[in-house]
Amino acid sequence: MSVYLLQTVNGIGIGMLYFLLAVGLSIVFGLLRFVNFAHGVFYLLGAYFCFEAVRQGMSFWAALLVVPLFVAAVGWVAEKTLLRHIYAKPHEFHILITVGVALIIQELVIVQWGPLGDSVAVPPSLEGVVMWGDFIYPKYRLFVIGVTAGLAVLLWWVLEGTRLGSAVRAGSESPEMVSLLGINVFRLFSLVFALGAATAAIAGVLAAPIRGVEPFMGIEALAVAFVVVVVGGLGSFTGALVGGILIGVVQSVMSTLWPEGARLMIYVAMAAVLLLRPNGLLGKGA
Repeated sequence: MSVYLLQTVNGIGIGMLYFLLAVGLSIVFGLLRFVNFAHGVFYLLGAYFCFEAVRQGMSFWAALLVVPLFVAAVGWVAEKTLLRHIYAKPHEFHILITVGVALIIQELVIVQWGPLGDSVAVPPSLEGVVMWGDFIYPKYRLFVIGVTAGLAVLLWWVLEGTRLGSAVRAGSESPEMVSLLGINVFRLFSLVFALGAATAAIAGVLAAPIRGVEPFMGIEALAVAFVVVVVGGLGSFTGALVGGILIGVVQSVMSTLWPEGARLMIYVAMAAVLLLRPNGLLGKGA
């Protein structure tokens, strides 16, 4: 039982990282109706910028603060200079352009850091384990659960308790109405896109000491983010949270029961949810 408890707690930690990955994708789609296949590269950049910052002597804590802001700026520039011009196009254009952007950034990462992976050390203050009786768990993974839970509360407050959140929720229903109220819709779009990039980058920074960095981690992250969004429901913040934890726990527990099929079971879980609730667990109409 201690093994399954450990894997369940592991799954919650992984699931909270999946939530950070997926929530930006979900919010951007809910507001902009924009299919962003480049979302995984923000996670990739977050991990690699953390790796480079630590290698250059910056502390992990400073990287955790600085890297998401830098990646948010990258997302903001990409939205203003390129992606904004294709919002009104069919989804096929969204996919084509964003896949191209993702491939370009991935190749630039390979040119800069090479095709092989590398590791990021756990901060010294978080090395070791915590013991509760017979239960032993790494300090760093507990830190990840705590930080992501705090960020989930903060994001919920931003979306539900601030003027920005009200504008985002209203804009997802009727951008024209929001524009008539005197809100600069395009500035709102840029802010939301940058916020989505920042949350993905935070997930990348936090994941780097757990799984290391490698150039193709963005593709894997994108696939998982879409699964979480579909399971939770498109455009739903709470759905992204519930979906992320569900998928993380399924993957973690199945890695003990059936290691070879742990990744497959993510998609089986998604298919099962869609059979029961075609709009996702908490999507509109669910």
